[in-house]
Amino acid sequence: MNSGTCGDIGERTIKKVSVRLLPFLILLYVIAYLDRVNFGFAALEMNSALGLSSEVFGFLSGIFFIGYLFFELPSNLILQKVGARIWIARILVSWGIVVMFTAFVTGAFQVAVLRFALGVAEAGFFPGVLLYITYWFRGKDQAKAVGLLMTALAISTIVGAPVSTWILDSVHWLGMAGWRWLFIIEGLPAILLGIVAYFYLTDRPENARWLEPEERAWLSSEIEKENSLREQKGGHTGLVSVVADKRIWHLAFIYCMLVIALYGLGFWMPQIIRSMNASLSNTTIGLVMVIPYACAGAGMILWSRHSDRTGERRWHTAIPPLAGGIALALSGIVSSPLIAFALLVIATMGIFLAFGPFWTLPSLFLAEVTAAAGIAVINSIGNLGGFVGPTLMGCLAQITGSTNAGLVVIGACLALGGVCAAAVTSRRHETDTG
Repeated sequence: MNSGTCGDIGERTIKKVSVRLLPFLILLYVIAYLDRVNFGFAALEMNSALGLSSEVFGFLSGIFFIGYLFFELPSNLILQKVGARIWIARILVSWGIVVMFTAFVTGAFQVAVLRFALGVAEAGFFPGVLLYITYWFRGKDQAKAVGLLMTALAISTIVGAPVSTWILDSVHWLGMAGWRWLFIIEGLPAILLGIVAYFYLTDRPENARWLEPEERAWLSSEIEKENSLREQKGGHTGLVSVVADKRIWHLAFIYCMLVIALYGLGFWMPQIIRSMNASLSNTTIGLVMVIPYACAGAGMILWSRHSDRTGERRWHTAIPPLAGGIALALSGIVSSPLIAFALLVIATMGIFLAFGPFWTLPSLFLAEVTAAAGIAVINSIGNLGGFVGPTLMGCLAQITGSTNAGLVVIGACLALGGVCAAAVTSRRHETDTG
């Protein structure tokens, strides 16, 4: 087979894989992220209905990630053994059920139990999908694939913000408050898509009947070559060596700083916007929130493509959070609501643009045999930021009476993540640009 033929098969195969898998995975992640952060929209009515203070709301927002932390690594290892199709379907159905149960809570303790249970149910979903992408995409294609996947974070808010706030204002069926219907209506799609995922997803390229035999052979061969090359260059072959690698913990710390800002801002954004103009309705707040996330979604695609085209990873990971962190801190200092909102747009872009390039970094030194563990460790430790960010915002809001101090603090964390990302290649050459 000549090189021209190989090139044709490669291009055709990657296009087929992208069209078949990425839109569906993006849809699943849209639902996943929305079912995490719809808690922030519900807070516009739920907090007063249940008597939740700022400090308690911050804690309840973040406790999701404690359950997530404990069960993520086991979940990802199970996925590697039983296959993505079965395990991702299980995750979707179980978290959808938990979200729907949240509609019937009557106090903070019940909310805490269900938020923790939601973390347990969803544990392994995101790192599992990242691992799944490494089964289907070569290293040089992964930043674009992950960047497209991560647009789900923006899409979920672009779609979810106006829908969620409309439900709050408009849906009061059977005498139930809008915030309760929010959990029921937005939990149901996870259950339905879990059933679809079981029949739609294919575990590995060699099992893909929707690829031609030569396409299956080409893709399987390419992925196997990359895994073999990583092992020859010193890729890990055991779980202990993964956990002991300082590079894993370095990446986990960077990701933690990104996640502190992602969820610290994400859970509190509706209340931040309301504080800028108390006359805004819930629905209007949802529409305003579309602006920063639409900008972030478009920027993610362009930034990730540029990273793939140039092969540069470190600075594509470092620059956005550094700039975004400065903007986020300034948004808590300036007095003009319009300037503060513009800075929040920049900050949101700074958080999101880093994700695509960031998630290519582990695959530079992790072979497939330990990719499940490595990605899960990074994501598990990093997601502690999902507890720290909202909780910090809540505590500081309770102490100061506003979210400004919290924005400064999580902005500093985001900027620190950018600084640490710039140092990713300074320890070992293997993590240099891909």
